[in-house]
Amino acid sequence: MKHWMRLGFQVDAAGKVPVKVVARTFASGKTEKLIYQAFAELGLPSEKGDSMEKADFTFEKFVALYHKICPRNDIEELFQSITKGKSDAIGLIQFIDFLNDKQRDPRLNEILYPLYNEKRATEIIDEYEQDKDNRVRRRLSKDGFIRYLMSDDNAPVWLDRLDIYMEMDQPLSHYYINSSHNTYLSGRQFGGKSSVEMYRQTLLAGCRCVELDCWDGKGSDEEPIITHGKAMCTEILFKDVILAIRDCAFVTSDWPVILSFENHCCRAQQYKLAKYCDEILGDLLLKEPVPESPLEPGVPLPSPSQLKRKILIKNKRLKPDVEKQELELFRQGQFVITEDEEKEDASAPAAPLPDDKKETEVGASESRSLSFEEKMFQVYEYKGGTNHIHPWLSSMVNYAEPVKFQGFDVAEEKNIHHNMSSFAETTGLNYLKTSAIEFVNYNKRQMSRIYPKGTRADSSNYMPQVFWNAGSQMVSLNFQTPDLPFQLNQGKFEYNGNCGYLLKPDFMRRPDRTFDPFAESPVDGVIAAQCAVQVIAGQFLSDKKVGTYVEVDMYGLPTDTIRKEFRTRMVPANGLNPIYNEEPFLFRKVVLPDLAVLRFGVYDENGKLLGQRILPLDGLQAGYRHISLRTEANFPMALPMLFCNIELKIYVPDGLGGFMDALSDPRAFMSANKERDSKLKEMGIEESETSKAALTGGKPAPAPEEEVKREEMKFEPVTLESLRSDKAFAKATKKHQKDLETMRKRQQKEKATIQKNQVSAVERIVKGKNKEEFINDPALKQLVADQAKEWSELVGRHLKEEWTLLKEQLEAQQDILKTVMLGAQGAQLKLLDAKLEKENKDLKTRQAKMAVETAKEVASDKTLRNKAEKERRLREKNQNNTKKFIEERKITAMKQGKEKEKLMAMHAKQLEDLNRDIQLNIEMYKNAEVEYQLANPYEFFV
Repeated sequence: MKHWMRLGFQVDAAGKVPVKVVARTFASGKTEKLIYQAFAELGLPSEKGDSMEKADFTFEKFVALYHKICPRNDIEELFQSITKGKSDAIGLIQFIDFLNDKQRDPRLNEILYPLYNEKRATEIIDEYEQDKDNRVRRRLSKDGFIRYLMSDDNAPVWLDRLDIYMEMDQPLSHYYINSSHNTYLSGRQFGGKSSVEMYRQTLLAGCRCVELDCWDGKGSDEEPIITHGKAMCTEILFKDVILAIRDCAFVTSDWPVILSFENHCCRAQQYKLAKYCDEILGDLLLKEPVPESPLEPGVPLPSPSQLKRKILIKNKRLKPDVEKQELELFRQGQFVITEDEEKEDASAPAAPLPDDKKETEVGASESRSLSFEEKMFQVYEYKGGTNHIHPWLSSMVNYAEPVKFQGFDVAEEKNIHHNMSSFAETTGLNYLKTSAIEFVNYNKRQMSRIYPKGTRADSSNYMPQVFWNAGSQMVSLNFQTPDLPFQLNQGKFEYNGNCGYLLKPDFMRRPDRTFDPFAESPVDGVIAAQCAVQVIAGQFLSDKKVGTYVEVDMYGLPTDTIRKEFRTRMVPANGLNPIYNEEPFLFRKVVLPDLAVLRFGVYDENGKLLGQRILPLDGLQAGYRHISLRTEANFPMALPMLFCNIELKIYVPDGLGGFMDALSDPRAFMSANKERDSKLKEMGIEESETSKAALTGGKPAPAPEEEVKREEMKFEPVTLESLRSDKAFAKATKKHQKDLETMRKRQQKEKATIQKNQVSAVERIVKGKNKEEFINDPALKQLVADQAKEWSELVGRHLKEEWTLLKEQLEAQQDILKTVMLGAQGAQLKLLDAKLEKENKDLKTRQAKMAVETAKEVASDKTLRNKAEKERRLREKNQNNTKKFIEERKITAMKQGKEKEKLMAMHAKQLEDLNRDIQLNIEMYKNAEVEYQLANPYEFFV
């Protein structure tokens, strides 16, 4: 419709539309004869020199002409596949199935995003079907189907993403902010032209942070100027820039604008900077912090909503006590400017570097001659802004106070959220390489600004994606250069109403989450995605009869970024409606869909970019979609578009497809399994043989030899009986028995000697006496009593000696048995360790074998198109294998640990039982001794 309206304005002197002007629309793919023949068939003037009345050239006529000259054969195939080639229209049920199976993202929640039903499908038919009879019969003709596919209802992205849909009440540091670098330049960095118009265009394009390089004006009026200092660029007045900013700041967006001052002015002219900002911007300028967000440590930045339609100044600030004192003097008219700093001249050439440095710089490029521009940039040295700040300008700085970066640890310790730092792209990359997680955490709290390195004399841009991955808010680009980085920037910020603010993902905002921008595994709480893009055809790609091809790239985390790998074949000599019908380009694993974008680039046979489009993955719609293209500078193009089929899925690692199917639709999965099992049963195959295949997505179960059958090693218990059969114990027992017998013989001999002596003593007393005399003899009675006592003491001493010896022998036996038991247990542990070591070795061998088989499988996979795709697939499989291997080793180690713990527990119990048995025997002798001591004394008589 836009193109038809444009044609309607290209009238001749008589106010008619020339036929040749309309015919030129289709000149890139058809011959003139065929084009003019189509005009005639529609009842329009058909000669090259003819013209037609605007009233006759209706939109319906133009659409009919479009379809006649450019028949949509690509959609014809899709139409036939839906109707099964049996009808000239799509039935209601067929249309509902198409909408749910092809046009709906299967990852969507069915409650929040209900499936298409008869009511919704009928509404679509009523809106796009032109034939009344088909509408009544609830059918969709091919013409109606094409109208639907090309409508806003079938847009490639969710249309609500083009409005402001993000929460805008979080701190400024939680947003990406559309930012420009050296905004005033309309061309190269050296000798380029400065223009006020660049500020208007940049702000109207959605930019929210613009840069102003402020220098002292040299005219009689000493008006501050904006230019690229010492780089021979033209100058513009600061006042004119502020006027342009006032007029355009809030045309495209109401959200806050940040003016990034690079201030080289003396304080006298800084007064003018402050004066113009105050007078021209008025209430738009944020001069005081909002009450809810005081400038204190630990206080988060205000939200975009709190700063709506406000302009912030980013400029160096005086220390609070100095600013307060000087500002008071200024307000009283007593502030005296003593220019102790040296004035800088923006037009003065850069000072040459020392000879030794110059030789080093130039020596690196001796192999080729340097241009004048390159030579000048080799001696160009950036000089930061002044530190002598006027108190009035200083007082206007609040939530964007630049400070020298001293380290992430220092910034975290200070915890001042309104402090921010700027990094050249090279410096930022170094911090990203060495302290990626710290950089992300810094950007959760404070703002950072990234700007192109100084050697980009041609105003080229760096890739912004790498710094978005780190959470940097102001990734500043040269807006005057419509290169790929600029296209990515504008494509990304097209969403959320092109307001210039995009809320960062949750894990890049929350202090309790850790995110590594170089991670290759999915982030906790984020589901990895899989995306397949089939480029089917193009329309109106060029106004020339040239060959065309399409590249599809993805930008995101380093592991998600895929460039220059997926491109269609070249369709020769047809820029009008080439048919590609490529196999789908598969982005198998997108770790972080929230940060990923797809880029479609259309090129002619000479490599010239004909059109491009950037689509964020988190807003992409699945199905058959028409993707309208943009120019190199990201302006919409009326007719050029691509027809693609996009499939979006949850990424499922290898081998888990069956589980995924079962989880996503358990009823359908079980129903399919039952149906399959019943059919297999009829063939005589039992259910047990197929159960494993069902859970592995239909893949056969591993062969028995591949299964890991792990059995615990059984050990004979180490008992007291088995220990007593040991040679060392038997030898010790024999020696103990011999010692006991020797002691008993000695005791017996001692008893016999005492007995003999006692008998002799009695015989001496009774000698020569009769029975009655020695019975009543007191001396005999005393002797017998003494002898009884002596004998009793002897028997008691002998018992104690025997008990003591037996206890000592038991303790010695205990030590021997312990040693034997520990030896036996040690041997069992060695056997177990050897078995476990063999298991680990076998596990590593199996894993190494699997790694080799994986490499062979990837190398022989014909579906992988190029080396990079094979390497990526191999890397992905190896990552999955590594996770699996680690899990296997963890499980094996856990099982082995339990087995070893079980054996050691059994050993501990055996040792405990041994100690208890020995102690019981020792206690028996101790108890006998105690009983003997507590009992009445025995008297023994000979």
